[in-house]
Amino acid sequence: MISILHFRTFSFGRILASTSLLALSLAACSGGSSGGSAGGGGIGGGLPPVAPATTAGVITEYAVPTANSFPYGITEAADGNIWFTENGGNKIGKLTPNGTFSEYAIPTGSSSPEGIAASKDGFLYFTESQANKLARIDTSGNILEGPVPTANSWPYNINPGADGNIWFTEYIGNNVAKADTSTGAIVEFPIPTLNSAPRGITAGPDGNTWFVESNGNKIGKITPAGAITEYPIPGVPGPQRIATGPDGNLWFTENASGKIGKITPTGTITEYPLPLAASQPTGITAGHDGNMWFCESAGNKIGRITISGTITEYAIPTPGSGPETIAVGSDGNLWFDEQLGNKIGKITP
Repeated sequence: MISILHFRTFSFGRILASTSLLALSLAACSGGSSGGSAGGGGIGGGLPPVAPATTAGVITEYAVPTANSFPYGITEAADGNIWFTENGGNKIGKLTPNGTFSEYAIPTGSSSPEGIAASKDGFLYFTESQANKLARIDTSGNILEGPVPTANSWPYNINPGADGNIWFTEYIGNNVAKADTSTGAIVEFPIPTLNSAPRGITAGPDGNTWFVESNGNKIGKITPAGAITEYPIPGVPGPQRIATGPDGNLWFTENASGKIGKITPTGTITEYPLPLAASQPTGITAGHDGNMWFCESAGNKIGRITISGTITEYAIPTPGSGPETIAVGSDGNLWFDEQLGNKIGKITP
């Protein structure tokens, strides 16, 4: 059964296109695995814990049930489970702390889900880059989808803002957008630098939303009202993801230059080179241990950097696993996806 939710139109300043509503089509998704938990079927996908190359952490890997699912975005929801996008499998996945998977098919075929984030309203929101949609899923697996105003914008990374809205980047559309979770209205804000290719986005400690420009080689800041400030990064670093640290600064990965960067809310940038310049760092998040944790896609490692800049690396057991994004769980562990290994990994801090 399809039901349409209608929201009233809002009028905003600095809207790139006429503000359209996220008129969401409700569809109960199917569970892709048989047996196990209600709503999606569970498969125990846990592998035995494998000790990494160092003794400071333990990595456990869990094989995703769908082959070639290409797990990409990852986050923890209010239900205490780990949720992730399956870019190749066209599903949203859920993994319990004890290793049980559930998978939920996305109604739109070949949607290419990318980023995913949990919101205070109890839903998880995710982007569909190929389908050009913003969608949400509840913890029972019911999915709502709606179009992004700019055609072929390629919605990419997503995160809740300090203002209570959901903010996301449009990689090809060259916009930063926000969605009102109560009405579904989407507002888009054009980035001053053309073809900047925005990727990672996060809520800042200053009440603003911060993002990276992977082609523009800048860090961007956008106020709740839509005013954008850009801060150039030295060289051609190709920034990928960004996260707020426990020190009140923003930390980001430099994929092309093999560095971890830090920017203060006032715009001062500090960079920390990784041991291997070609490690291609990607996702980054703050851990409960007071450090920042990140993925090394080419280095096949999970890295940790203290707020003073000391770096430690942990080898992932599966060779060439291609870790992309990482999130902290309420259990204190760090959870990450392995795109090429088709697994979800966990590392104890």
